[in-house]
Amino acid sequence: MASIWYLEGAAAGGNALVIPIEGLPFIVGRTESCALTIVSYDISRQHARIDSDGRGGLQVHDLGSTNGTFVNRERLTKPRKVSNGDIIHFGTSEFRLKYRVPEGMGSKPNKGRDDSTFFVPGQFSLPQAFPAQESEFLEMLDQGLLCAAFQPIVNFHDRHTVGFELLGRGRHPTLPASPANLFALAASLQKEVELSEAFRMVGAHKAAQQKVATRLFINAHPREMFSQALYDSLSRFHAIAPAVDIVLEVPETAITEIANMRKLAERLRDMGVRLAYDDFGAGQARINELAEVPPDVVKFDMSLIRDIHCASAGKQQVVSRLVSMVRELGSIPLAEGVETEDEARTCQQMGFALCQGYLTGKPVIL
Repeated sequence: MASIWYLEGAAAGGNALVIPIEGLPFIVGRTESCALTIVSYDISRQHARIDSDGRGGLQVHDLGSTNGTFVNRERLTKPRKVSNGDIIHFGTSEFRLKYRVPEGMGSKPNKGRDDSTFFVPGQFSLPQAFPAQESEFLEMLDQGLLCAAFQPIVNFHDRHTVGFELLGRGRHPTLPASPANLFALAASLQKEVELSEAFRMVGAHKAAQQKVATRLFINAHPREMFSQALYDSLSRFHAIAPAVDIVLEVPETAITEIANMRKLAERLRDMGVRLAYDDFGAGQARINELAEVPPDVVKFDMSLIRDIHCASAGKQQVVSRLVSMVRELGSIPLAEGVETEDEARTCQQMGFALCQGYLTGKPVIL
């Protein structure tokens, strides 16, 4: 059989250990007669078998091992078909199945018996050197399996819609739709910037299809802040949807970098992009940063807004003072997460100008 399939393991120094699957059946176990010998207390003499599935692919069989064979961290109870990128554990020994050895791997696959024998730590818990669902995540980005949701932002005085926040969602059949879960997966793959950009682009195309001039609040991930890639992304967004008035929401973690924030504000102003501070008050009220680089809009975090109508007098006074400070700096205060009329009434009395939340509109996927 040609060496088009191989197992990739973790070796010392962060290098990849490459084991070609050069004959079927491919037996994994503790004895030297196995195609892959793993000397470890949790590996059975003949632990598992990789074989043809009869259709040009591979399947994995557990051979009655004591400590189990796992595919994508699910223990096998019967033969299972495997695909490129699947994570396979033989006991605690972790590998990723790959198709066709890439050129320039750094070192050629080893062929000697000693080269296929190695030791693993003597503790039983499944390691996680390879993030689960990597191939599905990359497929989602490559095929554009994403969609855009738009949540209205309204004027508190007359409930008139003044804009929308762009919120991305996933559409891959085996991945979560939630952006929070997708960004957690992206973080394990160091792909947060790529996911953030992909969400923006699908939103830009959907906004352009509406052919209506509107104000759109779009998010930036902390890892792309202050980068040329972010400015290039905003330019692409504007080219796709020129009628959109863009408001860039800056995460709270970036607001403390005052020198970078000044440069960002200048670049955005030159591009005709407005600036919003997101999640204000979630960690600490950034009064100093607000005064140094006042944004167009300050979005108060929903943790301050939730049940504000029945909060203590002290908390209500603090929030009211923050709203007044924001107004004095020339910024527009926005209350996020408003869900009830009681919350809305209290926020309006405090001086909030804009409202976003389920009370005035849930995110709608277009």
